[in-house]
Amino acid sequence: MARVQGVREKVHLPIYDSISVEPEKQLRDVESSSILKFFVNVQNKTKLQTNLQSASLLPHYNTFEARAMRVVISDLPPEYPSEDAEGETEDPVPVMNDPTPPAKPVQFLQDGTVVGTGTASATNKLVFANVKLPLSEIMSLLQEARESGEDAQLKPGDEGVELVDADGNPLVISATPGTDGTSPKQKINAGGVISLSVEDLEAMAKGLEKKAPPKHQLRPNNGAGNLISQLIYNTVTTFFVGEKVMIQMPTWFFPSGAGPHSDTLHAITHGEPSPLATFRFAEPIFIDKQQNFRVEIEIPDSDVLKELQKTYGPLKIWVVLDGFMTRDVQ
Repeated sequence: MARVQGVREKVHLPIYDSISVEPEKQLRDVESSSILKFFVNVQNKTKLQTNLQSASLLPHYNTFEARAMRVVISDLPPEYPSEDAEGETEDPVPVMNDPTPPAKPVQFLQDGTVVGTGTASATNKLVFANVKLPLSEIMSLLQEARESGEDAQLKPGDEGVELVDADGNPLVISATPGTDGTSPKQKINAGGVISLSVEDLEAMAKGLEKKAPPKHQLRPNNGAGNLISQLIYNTVTTFFVGEKVMIQMPTWFFPSGAGPHSDTLHAITHGEPSPLATFRFAEPIFIDKQQNFRVEIEIPDSDVLKELQKTYGPLKIWVVLDGFMTRDVQ
């Protein structure tokens, strides 16, 4: 469409850019440095992620008056990898029977009997298990254990379970049927239970080191805070026009003014979901045509950086510059 010469229009047209972490990926896979940069890399992004067409530049010969700035952080449940990240139990876990209460569980022996019925010896050892599970299953069991208040339970025949002795050496369980028609292996697989406490599951996840979830995802809202709190209270946000700093403040200074809101812990947002509940510049910040601009969110503390880089997606962090775009009339 042809432009109208000498006539320009001013429209309320916010500009935004984001950093996105895909499900089962970590923040370090997207940005390994201590500085998250916005409006710098806009290629291969969807309209949900950015509305800029060129890195650090306004479209065509437009100008922009920034009246407000917001930092919006998504609060979506993380998804963990089912491959390439497997946690193991630190020590062998006893394989117990599952009796009817009030009887107490007792440990299985190699011959398929239990302590008290059979006798442990060098040829009839106590049965233990080493457990190796993908992170997705560990976190699922951990959530179930916290909600139920009881240990998570696995069966000896489950995938990722290896039967061992007390020293962790592989244990051979006979598959030959006895006089009752069932083998020791069948008895243990059918009646055995491997109990993993919340502490056991947390230790398995932490043992993944760099692949381990951060504390705010491992123990959400339980003294470890949450992702939004970790970001807004441990980072500094800077708005550059050219190479000049227009404003620099901790990120809590720039509420999102958007997103779900709740007075309980079921939904957490960075500020109230109202456009008025956000930071507004005392005087508009003017971005001239073909002038570079960017926003940086820096994580100054190295320990906080290491923890935040473990964060699993889906995660999106938007920076929104709210204001007026002046452009040619078409």
